Amino acid sequence: MSALAQAARAPAQSQGEPALKVVGLNKSFGGLKATSDVSFEIAEGTVTALIGPNGAGKTTVFNLITNLFRADTGDVYLYGQRIKDLPPRRIAELGLIRTFQSARVFPGMTVMENILVGRHRLIRTGAPAHLFWLPAARREERQLADRAQALLELVELSRFRDVHAADLPMGAQKLLEVVRALMAQPRLLLLDEPAAGLNDTETAELAALLRAIRESGITVLVVEHNMSLVMNVADRIVVLETGSVIASGTPDEIQKNQRVITAYLGAEVAA
Repeated sequence: MSALAQAARAPAQSQGEPALKVVGLNKSFGGLKATSDVSFEIAEGTVTALIGPNGAGKTTVFNLITNLFRADTGDVYLYGQRIKDLPPRRIAELGLIRTFQSARVFPGMTVMENILVGRHRLIRTGAPAHLFWLPAARREERQLADRAQALLELVELSRFRDVHAADLPMGAQKLLEVVRALMAQPRLLLLDEPAAGLNDTETAELAALLRAIRESGITVLVVEHNMSLVMNVADRIVVLETGSVIASGTPDEIQKNQRVITAYLGAEVAA
């Protein structure tokens, strides 16, 4: 078993169901239609990329999936369970964990403390056990700290474990946010532009991490503008334009899709 699989240990998945099924999501803000009949499925154990030009509705789709925004119509299913009307906290408890466009670290807290924030849904011992620091609580704390340390070592951030997270460079903060999400043992991980602000070396490290996440059995949906990263990591790609799905398929199929080339990828992929 890989180091990531040992540290993240995603729970067993439901058999025969897609990890995520999005059906006919529609959302309007006043007179502006942000999404129009957005539908797609994500297979278990894959990396799917959601791409499109600025304003295409990618982050809105993320917010609808996690119910930060309430869809006007449509449904969302996580391993066959309808989650559309569930509160975001309940959705996270079911194993759908997300990050945001901007790196969100907790100021005044170290790197290790930031990662341990992700453990909240894993705590099994009750408040009295922690209040009186009973043996069960101590064992659980050690286990979670060991898991956090393993994840830090995996992304080569262990040397920063006692550094204030806000003092890290942007690339390291982005990796830290992904690691904090992994600490929650997601069944499905949603990453919103994880490569934004990263240099080439950091992007290569992120690509290796995404592959490792997939190999550990965790399913990933990623919004990303870096086409090199998308084409080298994604198993399938869903393309949005003005709030609608205009194409979906493998990276090779998307690169050859004339509508996608015209709408978004342009001369870069054509070349």
